[in-house]
Amino acid sequence: MNDDQLHQDPTQTAPSQPASGRRRKKRRSEDDPIEFTDRIANAAFLGVMGLARLLPYDRRIPLVGWFFSHVLGPVAGWSRRARENLALAMPDLSAADRKRIAREVLNNAGRSMAEIYSGEEFTARIRDHDPLTGPGLAALEEAAATDRPVILACAHFGNYDAMRAALAARDWPVGALYRPMNNPAFNAHYIPAMRAIAEPIFPRGRSGFASMLKFLRGGGMLALGFDQFIHDGATLEFFGIPSRTVLTPAELALRYDALLIPIAGVRQPDGLSFKVEVREPIAHSTPQDMMQALNDDLEAQIRANPGQWFWVHRRWKKRGAEAGALPIADKPA
Repeated sequence: MNDDQLHQDPTQTAPSQPASGRRRKKRRSEDDPIEFTDRIANAAFLGVMGLARLLPYDRRIPLVGWFFSHVLGPVAGWSRRARENLALAMPDLSAADRKRIAREVLNNAGRSMAEIYSGEEFTARIRDHDPLTGPGLAALEEAAATDRPVILACAHFGNYDAMRAALAARDWPVGALYRPMNNPAFNAHYIPAMRAIAEPIFPRGRSGFASMLKFLRGGGMLALGFDQFIHDGATLEFFGIPSRTVLTPAELALRYDALLIPIAGVRQPDGLSFKVEVREPIAHSTPQDMMQALNDDLEAQIRANPGQWFWVHRRWKKRGAEAGALPIADKPA
């Protein structure tokens, strides 16, 4: 299992234009045999999850979190990468704080994965407590009542599936765009697990994107990610660092007069419950302004709870001229 599979979500947005001039890993077709290493990685994952499911829910979730933070994360190099990103974005942190936060990051990721595979137990807990809250909730409720399209701006923060489950519990179908896994053995059970939490979900690709847009135009709520590096994204700022950022959520909001609302399933101190925070809608302006506002809002959330954002992602990749001091050329004035 790689780091994409560790914290893959159904919300990640494709860039506005297809990337060019870079190598991509060729995806296997459904008829290609599954590689031996993929089978081994998948078997190991299913073994861990199978053993965890023998335990009661309130012991299962912390156990998988511990396994990710103390065993899998260090072995896979995820802990080191998280510490490096923390040092880049929050240089005032001590080494001890970076180590602590990196463990919290992997613990949260492990818990989130265990929650996805806990199915009805996970969704029932969300449904029974209705965790939706925040200053943007009234606007979201009004949009649901009037069938106004909504773009839910999501990040790899807390557990995004807590958000999907909370909206589904109110009978608000929340759609999401997902990227199939490179490991088809893992993909075969992960996608049904996501689908069991909330539907519809749309695969990346021409047909999936067309279905997603039809759903949005019909007044749907569509979850889209914005917090990963995108080669052809606009150069905005995140933690004061030039960061390639996708514009698609804002562009779709403008095209379809949709609300653009940041939302996050924030894990609570008990490690098992959530508050799904619906933030203030982002005012319509330019795509760059709107996405910078989302970056700023997410940065504030992360500074308040740094252990809940997935610091393992290579958010600040550099290429070409970006290896030096890259100016914020296309940041709005």
